[in-house]
Amino acid sequence: MWWPLFEIDGRPPCLPSDRFRFVPVVEDIQKLNERACEASEDDALEITAFSCACYPRVVDRYRITACGASLGDGYGPRLVAREPMSIDDLRDSGKVIAVPGAQTTALMATSLMLGHDRFEWSAMPFDGIAEAVLDGRFDAGVVIHEGQLTFEEDGLVLVRDLGAWWSDETGLPLPLGANAIRSDLDQRFGPGASLEIVDLLERSVRHAMDHRDEAIAHALKWARGLEADRAGQFVDLYVNRWTLDYGETGRRAVLELLARAADSGLVPAVEIPDFIGSG
Repeated sequence: MWWPLFEIDGRPPCLPSDRFRFVPVVEDIQKLNERACEASEDDALEITAFSCACYPRVVDRYRITACGASLGDGYGPRLVAREPMSIDDLRDSGKVIAVPGAQTTALMATSLMLGHDRFEWSAMPFDGIAEAVLDGRFDAGVVIHEGQLTFEEDGLVLVRDLGAWWSDETGLPLPLGANAIRSDLDQRFGPGASLEIVDLLERSVRHAMDHRDEAIAHALKWARGLEADRAGQFVDLYVNRWTLDYGETGRRAVLELLARAADSGLVPAVEIPDFIGSG
């Protein structure tokens, strides 16, 4: 989504700015969640992705942008195991589920589905979850990123697709990743800086979607061994119409997820995000 804003191999950005230079910071989502929540003012990123579940913890620091979202429309992170089991088998059983981070939407959705006080979980890096379930360190795991596509090849079976469960419960897509900008950008860079930056972000998403093959080729640098076709399959799941703008349905989905999580005691209650956009 963002490569059009970066200098690549000494070439200027496809979408240059007279005022701002964009530099990529590549981290997994839990590390970005932690940085958004815990970093000092000097170390907090001006623009960042984080889990939608993280927003109530950073509401005083960040504003969600209308573009850049990852929503699963009837699909999402997948709860998997070595052998067939039901979600009831994981409740009040002493079985432990591996999750990709304490502040992720994957854990929030699992907690809403199972009941936050009715199962045990342990956080670990997302790219080790499949192996940890296979070798018996955990009874089940929630796989994200390419693991959603490759878990069967790894020898695991599906217990429940969290996005499908959420859709059955609410009729809404599952909000997974959000994009956000710091709330103080106008104070730091002058009035209108926030909207200027968001306009560039929106143009970047649209440019990347209009130049899909080039975007996939760039993304393969971080694809952890996926071939182009499989990487493209994954990108198509989460870079779509919702990524250009949440729209009314996407906004309702965010509010519903955070309201249910607050009602369950998972996060503090928050007011409606403003979903800042340039339009």
